[in-house]
Amino acid sequence: MRRHVHEESFRVAPEKMFAALHTPSAVRGWWGARTVVTIPEAGGYWTASWGETEDDPDYVTGARLVEFEPPRRIVFGDYKYFAKSGPPPFEAAFLTTFEVEPHPDGCLLRVTQDGFPDGPEADEFYAACGTGWRNTFAGIRQYLASTFES
Repeated sequence: MRRHVHEESFRVAPEKMFAALHTPSAVRGWWGARTVVTIPEAGGYWTASWGETEDDPDYVTGARLVEFEPPRRIVFGDYKYFAKSGPPPFEAAFLTTFEVEPHPDGCLLRVTQDGFPDGPEADEFYAACGTGWRNTFAGIRQYLASTFES
């Protein structure tokens, strides 16, 4: 199995970063989702959708919050996906961990996404997720700068 690990430092307190990772209005702000629903607790759920209307989404993803340890760690698992374009060409059991650590200027955010199959059928999806995490962190940075940073 393959994994992505991406980390960057941010100029916000760990508590504010943690809140931005699960608060629906924040997630919409940095990820461009149309709708987000979260039950923020261990065993809770997180769901987001994208598309022109919420009644006919292009893409929906949902996950169980396997671990929820404010303000330090969220682990997402038991993913469910829907895409109008169809499912990925492989089976996977993704586990995504967000870790927030204190840093001299604010905090360090690290994401680890495990569960990518090694076979060539997953190569394109794996590469797209690497780009996606870089873009996601850029969105988080832009959202935080407009909301929290001085």
